Amino acid sequence: MKAQINTEKLPCHIGIIMDGNGRWAKEHGKPRIFGHRNGVTAVRETTEAAAELGVEYLTLYAFSTENWNRPKLEVGALMRLLVETLAKEVNTLHKNNIRLKAIGDLSKLPDSTRKALLEGIEHTKANTRMTLVLALNYSGKWDLAQAAQRLGQQVKDGQINPEDISQEAVANALSTSGMPDPELLIRTSGEARISNFLLWQIAYTELYFTPVFWPDFRKDDLYTAILDYQNRERRFGKISEQVIS
Repeated sequence: MKAQINTEKLPCHIGIIMDGNGRWAKEHGKPRIFGHRNGVTAVRETTEAAAELGVEYLTLYAFSTENWNRPKLEVGALMRLLVETLAKEVNTLHKNNIRLKAIGDLSKLPDSTRKALLEGIEHTKANTRMTLVLALNYSGKWDLAQAAQRLGQQVKDGQINPEDISQEAVANALSTSGMPDPELLIRTSGEARISNFLLWQIAYTELYFTPVFWPDFRKDDLYTAILDYQNRERRFGKISEQVIS
């Protein structure tokens, strides 16, 4: 399946909503955190596969602002798992020349989680092969609100005028500033919704929904999604004849 992929037409940026950990655990008669732990393998495999192909950015929706509403035990276990995983995986990322980045309101994360995350970001900041972006305490609405606040402050300070607030200015004020918008967004577990993820950035993103639960997601599942993407016609408001010409 990997051999079928046209590496000249890879999506530069892939986003993934990693869904189905809890249902996967339930099917196996285990607590929800068991699903999250097994989801780490999917993260590792997907990251390796994307880097091997030559994808430049991979953004994983790891924890949304709404996820704080989950049971406290599960949230606490998730945060500890993140620290544990970062400690294990950062050196591997570094050896593979992969840069770690994070988007979201990181100030609300537990101190130990934020410390491990920032240390990983610092350790890998000079790497150039691929950027792995973790969306933590992130939501698209939060991102748009903080961008509006930032632009509003610039107007208040006299740095810009209201009429200077263009689409480019908004994009530059988002947490993804400097990154290309995703060309492909994958959601696992069979759910077909965006769940408040990269709302501005996915205006022209191709959406791919798979019934595979995240802990079962492997390299071939990523290849399948990319092949599906490569068989689509991306018109950006034009008609087919214009794209072909």
